[in-house]
Amino acid sequence: MFSGLIEQRGTVTRNESLPEGGRTLYIACGSTIVSGISPKDSVNINGVCLTVTAIDGDVIRFDVVPETLARSTIASWQKGGQVNLELALRLGDRIGGHFVYGHVDGTTRLISRRAEGQGARFTFESPVHLARFICEKAFVALDGVSLTVANVPAGQFEVAVIPATLERTTLGDLAAGDLVNLEVDPVARYAVTALNGHVSEAEAAELDWAYEI
Repeated sequence: MFSGLIEQRGTVTRNESLPEGGRTLYIACGSTIVSGISPKDSVNINGVCLTVTAIDGDVIRFDVVPETLARSTIASWQKGGQVNLELALRLGDRIGGHFVYGHVDGTTRLISRRAEGQGARFTFESPVHLARFICEKAFVALDGVSLTVANVPAGQFEVAVIPATLERTTLGDLAAGDLVNLEVDPVARYAVTALNGHVSEAEAAELDWAYEI
């Protein structure tokens, strides 16, 4: 479990494709991250919860299975690329963001960004299979960053990003057309799934129409 508050950035040093379909990922991290983990611990990397398999100095190794590759942007990460890092929460930690599982639901593409006040407003595509879980003032995690949904135009959603987030995370480097990992608010996911499990097919179809509006 994570909060979506990024602790620091890391750098991809290797991203090796394996014959059986997975990948082995190597991330160089600062002392804060490395000193706080051991093999078998979980680290949130650009929104993806991965298990530490080995540590060599400041470089951490992870095994990435095909299921994770299919739902995230990991396969496209190149040597030298920057990623957002967050350690798993401990009992008693202050929750400043929202609960993030690191179980990426899919990817979304940045449509546009524009300056707004001291920060910026980002507009993303709303994936069809996830749109019903995204609503105004709910949460999303984008590349692991906890953000509040500011607006939900048809087929899209917007987030307002403060200057500190632009500076500390990789969101500040995004340009129109870039893909990011998306995790929807888990409370919304559970609520909608539970609701759909207790309504008729006709009612479910009506709800789908309402979500699209």
